[in-house]
Amino acid sequence: MCENLTRSMQEGDSAFNFELRASDGNTQSLASFKNKKNVVLCFYPKNHLFACPSKKVFKMAKSVISAYPEIKSTDSVLFAISIDTVEDQKKFVAEYEIPYLHLSDPTKDTCKKYAGLNLAGLAKRSTFLIDKQGVIKKIFRNIDVEKHGSEIADFLKKL
Repeated sequence: MCENLTRSMQEGDSAFNFELRASDGNTQSLASFKNKKNVVLCFYPKNHLFACPSKKVFKMAKSVISAYPEIKSTDSVLFAISIDTVEDQKKFVAEYEIPYLHLSDPTKDTCKKYAGLNLAGLAKRSTFLIDKQGVIKKIFRNIDVEKHGSEIADFLKKL
């Protein structure tokens, strides 16, 4: 059990439950989707950075938005997660007309357990696909931000 606290989650692991506030102000719990929906968790460093990683955030969001109808059609729900505040998440979602919720993890607990943190203390860019039974089926760590939405949709169609 202690080993899980020192390493990030792996494919085949039971997904760790969390409760995080979303860009719409409501709290989302991973456990509430068990036996109901597949869950996609897209971790990313931060909404607005003053370096090139911020461009990756926008490219990844565009890629996922374009595939979002396909992702939803696989009986799945998708969340983006970063350490940004709920207010920052709300502004980001509104500014870029993002159709899915962004979750706020200011304590970094969920980011640490899943994605791990980079040297700056931000979530490492990664995506976790969790099946309806709560098992991590796929982890994307080296993400091609421009193709990522279709990669998610393609994998979910095979679940």
